[in-house]
Amino acid sequence: MPPMSASNWSLHSQLKKDTIDIGDLPLCKVLVIKDAHYPWLLLVPRRDGAVEIIDLDEVAQAQLMTEITRVSRALKEVTKCDKLNVAALGNLVPQLHVHVIARRTSDAAWPRPVWGVMPPLAHDAEEVQNFISALRRKIWLG
Repeated sequence: MPPMSASNWSLHSQLKKDTIDIGDLPLCKVLVIKDAHYPWLLLVPRRDGAVEIIDLDEVAQAQLMTEITRVSRALKEVTKCDKLNVAALGNLVPQLHVHVIARRTSDAAWPRPVWGVMPPLAHDAEEVQNFISALRRKIWLG
């Protein structure tokens, strides 16, 4: 099997539709889910054909964990959340992506998973830009 390449990689159309791009780390594209109910990020490794974490070589797997940690710490610091949910599911979108969701005991889905509990709520433009700016600083995206 040839090594996975970033050169043929493109973001899945559903992820493109459901997110706001906030920048690139060495391996992953960092995205904000368009749902103001939850501070919710996605990390998408830029590797063509990656569906599972095990599809990445060991070096990329280690880089993914480093980036998950960096983003998780930043999200926790920015949101002061009660709990972080980190998951790579991909049941509906096969492209490998990792959810990093800041949860509060007061959120609409607590303590259940966030999927399907509430229809997505559009972000206030100014609030989401402030959130993105704070995250970009903490994640070292600029």
